[in-house]
Order: sequence, then structure tokens, then C-alpha cells
Amino acid sequence: MAVTPRLTCLSTFLLPSAGILLLMLFAAGTTNANTHLVHRRFEYKYSFKPPYLAQKDGTVPFWEYGGNAIASSENVRIAPSLRSQKGAIWTKQRTNFDWWEVDVVFRVSGRGRIGADGLAFWYTTEKGDYTGEVFGSSDRWVGLGIFFDSFDNDNKHNNPYISAVLNDGTKKFDHTNDGSTQLLSGCLRDFRNKPFPTRAKIEYYNNILTVLFHNGMTNNDQDYEMCFRAENVVLPKTGYFGVSAATGGLADDHDVFHFLTTSLHIPGQIKEQVPQDQDQAKLTQEYQDYQKKLELQKEEYQKEHPELQKDDLENWFEDYNARELRQIWEAQTATHEQLRTLNTKLDEVIGRQERTLGLLSVQGGAGAPPPHVTQQQQQGGAPQIGSGSVIQRHEVDALLRNQNVMVQTVTEIRSFIGEVHARTDSILNNQARAPTAQIQGGGYDMQSLIHEMRDGMNQVKQGMAGVSQRLQQPNAQASVQCPTQSCVGMTAFLVTIVVHLLVIVGYNIYRDSRDAQAKKFY
Repeated sequence: MAVTPRLTCLSTFLLPSAGILLLMLFAAGTTNANTHLVHRRFEYKYSFKPPYLAQKDGTVPFWEYGGNAIASSENVRIAPSLRSQKGAIWTKQRTNFDWWEVDVVFRVSGRGRIGADGLAFWYTTEKGDYTGEVFGSSDRWVGLGIFFDSFDNDNKHNNPYISAVLNDGTKKFDHTNDGSTQLLSGCLRDFRNKPFPTRAKIEYYNNILTVLFHNGMTNNDQDYEMCFRAENVVLPKTGYFGVSAATGGLADDHDVFHFLTTSLHIPGQIKEQVPQDQDQAKLTQEYQDYQKKLELQKEEYQKEHPELQKDDLENWFEDYNARELRQIWEAQTATHEQLRTLNTKLDEVIGRQERTLGLLSVQGGAGAPPPHVTQQQQQGGAPQIGSGSVIQRHEVDALLRNQNVMVQTVTEIRSFIGEVHARTDSILNNQARAPTAQIQGGGYDMQSLIHEMRDGMNQVKQGMAGVSQRLQQPNAQASVQCPTQSCVGMTAFLVTIVVHLLVIVGYNIYRDSRDAQAKKFY
């Protein structure tokens, strides 16, 4: 049986897309598998995080910074939002491990629609300068530089961009082309002015460099997406970690909140021992002493100032701007979750379609039929798909026709609902413009009844005027003779008037009683 051209075209379109998705999932699964198989150890001498990121004297433990960088207890501002500012922060000692993973939490924010220049992550054999030419660090470095470039120097409208560049100390960075001629790999991601801090997870293991990116649109710490993955990347065995940033004519605030380094080792390569280093015990003791001292100072302050121990009522209320931002954020989060759910369902539908198209292509002669189909053909029966009935051409056409009928029916239902909605709106608008807020029992409101009575009186007046004009004409007076006696007697006229009055009074009494009964239900 031949497959319809429409299904063939659909299979030609879907199969490459499904292959790309499978490759991406395989790459992500390989990365996760490698991450879970390795032995991980946190390296505190190559990390910093709040609170108490900087000491009282402004220094950051195990790190040194310079240029225009500013360290506080919550973050390190590598470059402030002023023109021509440069700064950097570097580790004090080299690494003593081959493979590593670095989790950087940062924020790039500014008032302008376009920012500059950007932020850079470094892994080099020597420390760079604090006011260098390449994002605040030195050019002609030896090692790896990952640049979060926010300014479009080459005017190709491809910024903000994340790029990785390797250098052996002989290449000068190509600022004019944003390093595109020296690019190892990269991805187009927007990291400016996000509601939450953005994250970058940089992993180097078995000469494979992987960069995952968190766009800062959600508060989920694990909501990463693949930026790029490069194999056969050879980096120096030891080096220094660093972060630098620079501004130009345009300026952004470049803040780094976390820099967490984890060393990666092959399982069984190292043995966990009781740490002999006294620095860790010393820092732990200093931290505990500082916590106790802080608690004592809080208690003393509360005893000296009891009048200040009042509830801040402003924290119990939410202003209009904060509520509006919260509602917008909740709506965006819900939309994001729905899109992720739809993406998952779409992947399932694509998988089912591929399986169905594969079975149909087998029947169309595109390949050898499955064993169960061959067996059924040898037994003299029609080829079956699974345990169901035969799928033939007319059945496929019937399914397509049913789909078209369903689409037309849905369209008609939508148009009917729209018409009902429009008529309902017109009725509500007419009722709102009426002098009374309720519809009368006879089906007309008072204003409509008055208009009808007025139109009837105008018609009677026009008829009387026409009769009078005809009577005033000489020929009309000769041809028309007025009756000399009345056609209706006085008694019949009075009886008719009384009957009409009784009918009107009875109708009003009946309408009032019905309205009273209807109000009891409310």
C-alpha cells in the first residue's frame, strides 16, 4: 500500500528534528552521567559567597582584587555603572587539580537599552591585569577566557553573546569582530536586566568543556540550559581563576555574588582523609566566635532600646507597584511552566508520529516488513499493524475527512458563541441605558412603550390631517356625505370603555403579583 504524499512530507520534516532532539538529550545525558560518576570535592580556597563575603578590612579570603572593583559583604562589584571603568578579582594561588567545575552567579544591569562592555571568566597560567584591554584583563593570555559580551562591536546584532576563546599567548584578541574569528564555541543568550541573578556552570572534565546557562527568569537554581559543549579542549594543568569586567561609553553594573569551585576526580583516584590543614579549623572557629559575638551584641542592643522593638507595619502591606510586579512575574512564571509542559507533550506526539510513520513506510515498501507482518502475509491474511485491524488508504482518507469536519464544526461553534456574546452585550447595553434597571413583564420597558404610543398618536394625527384636507376640497364635499346618525350608540360605547378599563386593571394586578412571586426567589 502506498503512503500518502502528505504523510511522506511530514515524516521527512519530523525525522531530522527528532534526530537533533535525540542528540541534544544524549549530550545532556552524557554530561549528567559524567557528572554523577566523578568524585566531587568543594574547594573553598577558590570560592567565595555571601554572607560576610568581604572582611572588615575589605579583603576577600584567598582572593585579591584591584582596579575599580569593590567588595562588600554580599557581592563583588567588578565594574560599576560609570564610563571607562575596569576591574578584576583573582585567586591567590594556583589550582592543584586537573578537572574542575565552577558555578558563577552574577548580575549585569543598567538603565540603558544597550549595555557595555561585558564580563569575563578566566582560567590562565598567570594572573591578568586589573585594568587590561580585554574586558578589564590582560591580552595574549595563556588558557581559557569565557566572555559575556553585551556590546555589539561588529554591528551584526548578535549581542548579548557568550563566547569561549582559547589563547596560547601569541594571539591578540579581535575586538573589532567581538572575537568571532578566534571563537571556540558560543551561544546567543540575553543576560542583562533579569529579575533574578543569572548563572553560568562551567565544567572541564576529560578535555570536554561544557557551559550551562541559567537565564535568570525563574528562581529555580536547577533551571539550566545547554549553551555549548566542546571536545578535545586542552587547558593548562594548573592555573588561576579570575573574573573581570569593563565599561566603555555605555555602562552597566557587573556584580558577582557566588564563585563556587568544585574539583572533579576519577573515582578511586583520591582517598578521603581527615584534613591536616589547620586553616579550615581556624576559619571555622573564627566564624563560630563571630556568630556568638553578633548574638551578644543583638541582645545588648535590644535591652538598651526596648522602644524600637515594634512591628514594622509597612512590611505587612504591599504597595501598588510591588503588587503589579508580583502579578506580572506570576503570570510569566505560569506561562513558562505551560510552555515547558507543551514542549514535553509535543515531544511525545512527535515520537508517536514517528513510530506510526515508520509502520506506514514499511507497508509502502520502503523497507523490509517486520517479522509478524511477514508471518501474517504467509498465512494468507492482510498485513496487520500490531494487534489492530488493517490500515488502508480509504481509512486514512476517512480520518482526514473526519478531522476536517471537526475543524469546521469547531469554527461554527466559535462563530455561534461570538454571535451570542455580541447579542448579550447589546441587550446589556440597552438595559443599562434604560431609565429603569429591570425588563417589564410584557417584554418592553416603559421607554419603549412610550415611543410606541407616540408613534401611534403621530400616525392618527397624520390620518386626521389627510381626511380633513380631503373634506376641504369642493369635489370631495360633493362626493362624500357625512352620516346623519351615529353608527354606535352611547350604551355600547360606555360598555366598551368599561370592559377595556377592567382588562387593563386586571392585567396590571396580574403583572404585579407575578413580579412579587419572582422576587421571592431572590
